[in-house]
Amino acid sequence: MEKVLCQISSILEGSSYSFEIDQIALFAINKHDQIFVYLNLCPHLHAPLNWEPDKFLNNSCDLIQCSNHGALFDIENGECIQGPCKGQSLQAVDYEVKDGNIYIKESDLKRL
Repeated sequence: MEKVLCQISSILEGSSYSFEIDQIALFAINKHDQIFVYLNLCPHLHAPLNWEPDKFLNNSCDLIQCSNHGALFDIENGECIQGPCKGQSLQAVDYEVKDGNIYIKESDLKRL
């Protein structure tokens, strides 16, 4: 079974959005018309990353930034490139796009 995360058109280029499905916090980023979905959990503090709802990116919108300690993560692979969790990565979430919607499998959600 699959669950709809959102319509792909709702994630504008260079933006990020937060979601909750089955009490699991996720976020998605659109970079160069490619979508990246991650579990909203810093690998260092095990706390949510966002500054405010839908705010996961640094000022130049080219890196994910942890609101708790400023760690910076590569958008494309989730790897921490600066901060106390350097070398660790965000947990990517697999998804499919069908009929303009982003879907996540329930079996993938249970593994998070």
